[in-house]
Amino acid sequence: MDKEFAGSGTSGDVSRSVWATLRNTAENGLARGALEFFLRTDSPEGTALAPASLLISWPPMPRGLAPTAEVFAEALSERRSSACDADADVDVVDMPAGRTVRVCTATTLDHHVRMPGDAGYLHLAFSMPLSGTEGSMGDLCDAMAQSLRWVPGPSL
Repeated sequence: MDKEFAGSGTSGDVSRSVWATLRNTAENGLARGALEFFLRTDSPEGTALAPASLLISWPPMPRGLAPTAEVFAEALSERRSSACDADADVDVVDMPAGRTVRVCTATTLDHHVRMPGDAGYLHLAFSMPLSGTEGSMGDLCDAMAQSLRWVPGPSL
């Protein structure tokens, strides 16, 4: 944070707030099965790309108990409606990796990708707080999710 905010003229309160948000995101992700956390902070001159993050998690779920994508999407829609987050679009889409529940808000894009072997869902949680999901950064995040493929492992 010190490096990113050096010479920016931004107050120490903003730096501490960003640090607390990142720490909380990482800690909450870890508690929910996070595997990776990627953070893009630079914006090369002349580009429209803004800071973004990707948290990849595999929430624990007993094998065989994962709901279908349609049932999962319905549950997410109901949860968001009851949490007054009705501005989210929840859809089931076919991706190369399989049936996926896609949840999109103004600044976040989540892909819950059903894993092979009835092992649950891999969660790709993109956040684009400055640029939003409409535009080039949202398109890039969708393309990253679309690139996911499952590769068969060796036979036992």
